[in-house]
Amino acid sequence: MDALVPALSARYLTALDRRAREALLVCSGAFFVAALAQLRVPLPFTPVPITGQTFAVLLVGAALGSKRGAASLLAYLGMGALGLPFFAGGAAGVKHLLGPTAGYLLGFVVAAWLVGWLAERGLERRLPQALLVFLAGEVAIYLLGVGWLTFVLGSLQKALLAGFFPFLIGDAIKCVAAALALPAAWQLVRRAMG
Repeated sequence: MDALVPALSARYLTALDRRAREALLVCSGAFFVAALAQLRVPLPFTPVPITGQTFAVLLVGAALGSKRGAASLLAYLGMGALGLPFFAGGAAGVKHLLGPTAGYLLGFVVAAWLVGWLAERGLERRLPQALLVFLAGEVAIYLLGVGWLTFVLGSLQKALLAGFFPFLIGDAIKCVAAALALPAAWQLVRRAMG
């Protein structure tokens, strides 16, 4: 019995330690997205600003995987909805989950899950494949973002002009930057998980 109790305790503490590390990774992903949301360039013709969020979403999804990546983005949305200044430019509150950019915010969760799912299958290991994985994440963000913006603005043409075309070049640059930053992100996750 003396040998069994320490073994069970060590096993329990190891599982608890792993859960704590995973929770820390999820929260770190949420804070990373929130930090890059503060890099905001408003455009006068659209309610959708240019931000660093999409770069962070893609990187968080690829580095943390589907479940932890999506959980990070859900935590990000939850903290922002509860009043923390996590949304673009320090904005906060539930109203942002219903406003013109709500589709993009929801798209972040889907994109993090999708990119993470593809990464779990090893599809992001080389730069060309990583770009395709991140492109898939961008498509998810745009589908939900432009879809919701079409509802808000009342026209697909207006939504494309306000929430798609102005962002293509910047998002292509963010995809490349995320692919280049991914090896460093993997290192951080490996260290965090011990």
